[in-house]
Amino acid sequence: MTAAAARFAAQWAAVAPHGPVGLAVSGGPDSLAMLLLFHEVAPRNFQVATVDHALRAESAGEAAMVAAICAGRGIAHQTLTLSLEKGSAVQERARAARYRALAEWAQAERLAAIVTAHHADDQAETMVMRLNRGVGLRGLAAMRPVAQVPGAPRLRLLRPLLSWRRAELQAVVDVAGLAAADDPSNRDPGYERVRMRDALTSNEAFAIMGFARSARNLADADAALEWVVDQLWEEVVAAGEGFTWNPPSGLPDVLAMRLLERVLAALGAGAPRGAELVRWLGMLREGGVATLGGVKGDARANAWRFTLAPPHASRS
Repeated sequence: MTAAAARFAAQWAAVAPHGPVGLAVSGGPDSLAMLLLFHEVAPRNFQVATVDHALRAESAGEAAMVAAICAGRGIAHQTLTLSLEKGSAVQERARAARYRALAEWAQAERLAAIVTAHHADDQAETMVMRLNRGVGLRGLAAMRPVAQVPGAPRLRLLRPLLSWRRAELQAVVDVAGLAAADDPSNRDPGYERVRMRDALTSNEAFAIMGFARSARNLADADAALEWVVDQLWEEVVAAGEGFTWNPPSGLPDVLAMRLLERVLAALGAGAPRGAELVRWLGMLREGGVATLGGVKGDARANAWRFTLAPPHASRS
């Protein structure tokens, strides 16, 4: 086993589920390296899918290239072809459609998880973009090694390469003598991620692995908050068709808001925007009555009471 494969084997063991997984391999250097590492470490426990967004003339050939690499190694491969129109927010639309197609493929193949080749450079770019948006702790924790596939919360999304640099993955491909696909959109400064990538790589003041370590530390802090909310949730009483909660005095807003999110989820409400949740909490702390996401919160008594609001109730 090569040194790179031995390193990967230990990292994969930390997140590997029971059962086969599906690798999302575009043909770029990052995902090709992941394919090669998996083939050396777990050759009989994965399948590969290439999503062809059909937005570039070269995409079909890139998918065929991945299919040929897999065929030469006895790896099951499928190409998932999408029908997307060019236009505004194309990357966001492509991402949503890609994960939807991968989730459908995983379900059809009875796969335990989808695996992507996100790495430390991707993590740093994501973190900086979210810093620019002023996100909270959850957002700054960026990408997690184990998450859920967007739009398919019952399907796990695994990222075993978050401690690898882009150059290290390119080296794996180079050693194998393969030529990876080149997507010109990865150099288009019209995309925010490309601008962040250029900024991070053109200035030695930025330490990519420092960002990656910070993301891991923030994820640990986020998990600690969720542990506290687990304890608080035990104090919430199911009463009739709603819930009653007597928040402890001096409870920090961040914990109160996370518990309110759980109340909303338990009553079938959608995830609110942060500003909406802040306003709702503020009105409850003032001893008022307010509705959010179809859930009525009544704080006129010592305990806060949450019930589904009548259809005509106004939203705060």
